[in-house]
Amino acid sequence: MIFCGDLNVAHTEIDLSNPKANVHNHGFTPEERAGFDAFVKADLVDTFRAFEKAGGHYTWWSPMGSARARNIGWRLDYFLVSAALRPRLKKAFIRPDVRGSDHCPVGIELK
Repeated sequence: MIFCGDLNVAHTEIDLSNPKANVHNHGFTPEERAGFDAFVKADLVDTFRAFEKAGGHYTWWSPMGSARARNIGWRLDYFLVSAALRPRLKKAFIRPDVRGSDHCPVGIELK
């Protein structure tokens, strides 16, 4: 199974620029993050995190305050795959260089 889209939740603290200041804001509430945890517990793999463990990679930036230029963002867009597909996962990527929206494209490559 492949599940993808703008899930409007930053799963972990490294998925947004200012986690401490946003703990109870929409997109980073404990309830929303627990909902994402349920996907992981159901054996869905966060494809981007399968390859990249560091923070600083975002898929959405506020249109205010030059947030994108300063890379002050949130990772809200995901590709999750079933554990059975994990061996076929070759690559997962975020394309912050692609403009035209406050979000950027994300994708995966399967073997």
